[in-house]
Amino acid sequence: MKYSCAALAGLLVAVGIGTSGAAQSPQTPALRRALAQATTDTSRVLLLADLSASFRYSHFDSVQRYAREGLVLARRIGYFKGEGRCLARIGLLQGERGNLPQALRTNLEALRLNQLSHDAEGTARTLNQTGLLYQALDDYRPALNYYFRAKAIYEQGPVGDDSQLVSVLTNLGSTYEGCHQLDSAEYFLQQAYALTTRSKTINQSPWGNPMPYVLRELGLLAVAKGQQAEAVRYYHHSARSAVPENDQRSVARAFQYLAELYHEQGRADSSVYYARRALSVGLTLPYVVGVMRSSRLLANAFTRRRASDSTLKYLSIMQMAEDSLYDPQRIKQLDAIGFAEQQRLYQLEQERAEYSARLRTYALATGLGVLGLLVLLMAWHNRQQRRANAQLQALNEQVTQQKQELTTQRDRLAAMLQELRTAQHQLVLREKMASLGELIAGLAHEIQQPAQAIGNLAGVSGQLGQELRAELLKGSFAPGELELFDEMLLNLTRHQSKIAQHGQRVTSLVRGMLEYGGTQPSARQHTDLNALAEDYLRLTYHDVRAKQNQFHAALLPRLDPALGIVNVVRHDLGRVLISLFANAFYAVQQRHQQTRDAAEADEYVPQVTLFTQRISDEEIQLRVRDNGLGISPAALPFVFDRFFSTKPAGEGLGLGLGLSREIVQGLGGTLSVETEPGEYTEFIISLPAPAVAPGLVDGQLV
Repeated sequence: MKYSCAALAGLLVAVGIGTSGAAQSPQTPALRRALAQATTDTSRVLLLADLSASFRYSHFDSVQRYAREGLVLARRIGYFKGEGRCLARIGLLQGERGNLPQALRTNLEALRLNQLSHDAEGTARTLNQTGLLYQALDDYRPALNYYFRAKAIYEQGPVGDDSQLVSVLTNLGSTYEGCHQLDSAEYFLQQAYALTTRSKTINQSPWGNPMPYVLRELGLLAVAKGQQAEAVRYYHHSARSAVPENDQRSVARAFQYLAELYHEQGRADSSVYYARRALSVGLTLPYVVGVMRSSRLLANAFTRRRASDSTLKYLSIMQMAEDSLYDPQRIKQLDAIGFAEQQRLYQLEQERAEYSARLRTYALATGLGVLGLLVLLMAWHNRQQRRANAQLQALNEQVTQQKQELTTQRDRLAAMLQELRTAQHQLVLREKMASLGELIAGLAHEIQQPAQAIGNLAGVSGQLGQELRAELLKGSFAPGELELFDEMLLNLTRHQSKIAQHGQRVTSLVRGMLEYGGTQPSARQHTDLNALAEDYLRLTYHDVRAKQNQFHAALLPRLDPALGIVNVVRHDLGRVLISLFANAFYAVQQRHQQTRDAAEADEYVPQVTLFTQRISDEEIQLRVRDNGLGISPAALPFVFDRFFSTKPAGEGLGLGLGLSREIVQGLGGTLSVETEPGEYTEFIISLPAPAVAPGLVDGQLV
């Protein structure tokens, strides 16, 4: 006779076994709130699936209700992922109620949808559930296959929370325990226990904390190892830890295992007590496997006590559970479904092998095609090579003839080049002569003034000397005449000083002309330009301080480390830098002297700044800036002209900047100026100076 689960539960209530009220799991309220706030249908489907899972071991009607609601919505919107998850919940319910064939069929359909939607979490969960169906029938080989497939998915990366991996590890341990491979069972169960105790995501899952399941399986392992007292502790711990989760199934199984253990120990009263408690809790679900085992234990116990009424009652319950679970027709259906699944997997494997074979065939054909193409290309290349050799032979004869012609043209061009060099030398010489003529004209104009002053002063000095000699020849001097002599001597001394000053100016003009005329190029040297420029800045400053010991200025070197070692004419560049620094110090000194307001004089700080910078791999830049008087707009166009100077007569020759500009141009660079009257003047030197590879500079490694 066949009985439904509802009939089984009704009969048990009729015979006097009470059932506990349904209660929700701790995860249920949060899921209900999230479902009420969901804004999309896909979110609602997934939340309904999770809400269904939260009643997995406490209230099967709620499992079915929420899973069905989610399944209808998922099918209406075409959401395969949600449909697969809701079907898996229904398959879980069918398995717990003992309808194993239908559960397997549902799970396989859910697995197909999981894989179709690439839902790794759903796929792993469904594989785990399918393994449980085979384990329930003690068919361990396919059960292990499904468990290891699920474990591989979980270990590939984060898939949901840790509770499902714990479930798979525990199922593996339980299955190896059923196979009497206790070492393997203990290995996986200890892994599950360790992960449960250290995981931070166990309580975030709608499946709840798997600790009750792990503990009771550890108890079964202890029984198998003969550690019965340890097993009792595990069972009691499992029942207690199941209460916060409202895990009625784990409570029923813990009581069932206690009853069976006490039965083996011959403690009949304890065995009957825990068997009744297990049966009472199992009926609330109803948990068919637990109901069958507990009722069988009770029927045997009351048979030994010769209590026929109780024996009959529990035998009826056991018979209904066995018919529900081990119905021969259902077993045949289960075998057929399992065989169909194996056939499907075999067909997929065959298709995969055929596909691989086709790929290898295509690859071989492609390789042969490429090889044939290479042969054709080689033949074409050989023909082209022979044709090219013939052309090269003809070209070689033409090249030999052209070589003779080019040799003749080369000799002719060499003669023309020599003539051009001679003409160029003559042009340069003429330009120098023209420049020298202009220089001499300017120099003559400049020398004219000190030479005229020297002549005038020499004439006056001569008259003073004659008058003084005449007075001295008289021999007698009046008292007032001594003062006259003193004044004449004083004037004579002053005139001699002026003569010396103008003579020194003439000497400076001649020396400047010689420097200007020195056009022989100097040798270039590897130079640390930062160090060279800073040294000349400080030397020029100390030279100015030696002449004006009351003068002070702030020196601000801003040196670019990327400037590196450059190849320059050190002496010529030093002359340019000294000229620019001297002009800068003169400018700040003049501004300081012209500041009449004492407060303003205290606020003004003379500053001379030296900037160096590498603009590119082939160009550098040096800038000399002062905060002096600046250059007026009227004088700015003439600052680089020869003999032009803004200094008073006798203090500057006007050759410094002109000479500096021509030196810089001779080095292949440019010298320019930027100024703001009353604010600053900045001279900018740009030079082509590629960086030099590390080596020795001034005897030191750079």
